[in-house]
Amino acid sequence: MNAIEVNQLTKVYQVALSKQKVTALNNLSLSVERGSIFGLLGPNGAGKTTLIKILLGITFPTIGSARMLDSDINNYLIKRKVGFLPENHRFPNYLTAEQTLKYFAKLSGYQNPNLNKRIDELLALVKMSQWKKTKVKKYSKGMMQRLGLAQAMINEPELIFLDEPTDGVDPIGRKEIRDILIDLKEKGTTIFLNSHLLSEVELVSDRVAILSEGKLLKEGTVKELTTSEEIYEIETTTDIPNIFSIPEFSSIKITQMDNKLVVNVKDNDELNFVIDYLRKNSINIKSVNMQKNSLEELFVSLIQNSRRDK
Repeated sequence: MNAIEVNQLTKVYQVALSKQKVTALNNLSLSVERGSIFGLLGPNGAGKTTLIKILLGITFPTIGSARMLDSDINNYLIKRKVGFLPENHRFPNYLTAEQTLKYFAKLSGYQNPNLNKRIDELLALVKMSQWKKTKVKKYSKGMMQRLGLAQAMINEPELIFLDEPTDGVDPIGRKEIRDILIDLKEKGTTIFLNSHLLSEVELVSDRVAILSEGKLLKEGTVKELTTSEEIYEIETTTDIPNIFSIPEFSSIKITQMDNKLVVNVKDNDELNFVIDYLRKNSINIKSVNMQKNSLEELFVSLIQNSRRDK
């Protein structure tokens, strides 16, 4: 069952005082499974914010449709089940953390006789209890992010949109926020995450989508996107004799470095052929590892290729 379903969504903006039009989203389709963390990636201008605005009803699509939590996005009542932390958010600087959370609880239509207890629990969760009575104007950027995360959770949402949730947060704080997101997922909450910190997305996301100029370039699990299924690194305990002169290896792309082989194979049969050869020649194998790219390397490659093709 999906928490979000986007079907052939297109958004075209009319440039003010001009006949020029800008396509922010181009025939975009994707789905987000309930109880998962979904990472949305893309350079500036890719259409990430436009997609979130459409899903939240802040703007409207030119063509296409979308659903959230088994309801059409035009159903405003569904927003009571949604939390949102926008990028560069601002809170009234004359309010305290406690007052801010009460204010947003009322805005979301959240009705809970134990609201004060809920606020205390959330402030403790984001390590802000000692700042409960302190006015927002005295907060650092990292403290604002922590309060923003608490605000996004105040109404006990089933679906949370987070736009750059770890921006301005130190490494320890980022680890704490990752732990919170994973805990929310384990409790069944769906998290739609937008971040420029690709390493953070890679650590917590179940699936990732990469956008460029409104188009979906790639989608899948982090493992699917970062694993090169045909490339293996074989490390041995001793140096490997030169095997390039052996006819059976002529069809296999091999890079040899002392006690390491990097082999590009068509299938498992070719991989096993290389391993069997090493064993028959009394070469002990220390490890066989499938090579992986980082999510950042994949992201940069896809964006560069997309711009080159254009």
